[in-house]
Amino acid sequence: MSLSDRHPVRLRRSVLCVPADNERALAKVSSLSPDAVIYDLEDAVLPERKADARHALVRHLADVAIGIERIVRINSLASGFGEADLEALSACRFDAVLLPKVEGPRDILDIAEGLDEGNGPEDLRLWAMIETPRGVLNVAAIAEAGRTRGGRLDCLIPGLNDLRKETGVAALPGRGYLVPWLMQILLAGRGSGLDVLDAVFNDISDADGFAQECAAGRDMGFDGKMLIHPQQIAPANSAFGPSVQDEAEALEIVAAFAHPDNAGRSVIVHKGKMVEALHLEQAMTCLAKVEAIRNKGMQL
Repeated sequence: MSLSDRHPVRLRRSVLCVPADNERALAKVSSLSPDAVIYDLEDAVLPERKADARHALVRHLADVAIGIERIVRINSLASGFGEADLEALSACRFDAVLLPKVEGPRDILDIAEGLDEGNGPEDLRLWAMIETPRGVLNVAAIAEAGRTRGGRLDCLIPGLNDLRKETGVAALPGRGYLVPWLMQILLAGRGSGLDVLDAVFNDISDADGFAQECAAGRDMGFDGKMLIHPQQIAPANSAFGPSVQDEAEALEIVAAFAHPDNAGRSVIVHKGKMVEALHLEQAMTCLAKVEAIRNKGMQL
């Protein structure tokens, strides 16, 4: 069984975070085009608004059917709100539960075991926010919780705002002091076949800064970016999605391996360069994303 058997290719270029107690924002979701949406019951909702947010989200999930991946960020179980979140959502259909401030594999396993014992849907996935020093230190063990066939863990997201607060690292352009932690999270996720998203960009008015951070995140290897405003969707889709040139190169590699002269070979020469089976796998992943984008009625 390959890692891709557990975690199929999905589009997660743009993942918009929406406060669950904001009725106007909830109503707007169906008119937007992110690849996924995170309904936030945690940081975006004040303690006195938690119950109202739950009720609003339950109504929204029951009434609105949209063709994008839907994730709910619950409160931590230790907060006293998390169990109420899960109970309220037990009859709702959505795709994943996002766990905040995950610090060890037990945080993942406890929720997964609870879902199994409570007859949670088999296809309900778990996402994990890595946003504390302990979470970064334990991220490899956390990611390992998703390696089994029945493992629900599907995606990691670094939470840099909380990490900055906990460590005192300055919020500087380029995130230079944070890059080692970002790469540590990315490496752990990839080692277990998980998707990994880049953290939010806080300055909604700084379009150039957002574009630069998206480009850096793409070059670092992230699958997409967690967003805080709808105007960030299109730039994220562009930055993290395959280009027309990427598609053309992928098609050429697939065709080269399919040529009769290369039958049965795992290494070939294409345009004067050595190309291995791993490049074929990358090409197939690229083309799967291209197909998914076109199936959404979108252009590259």
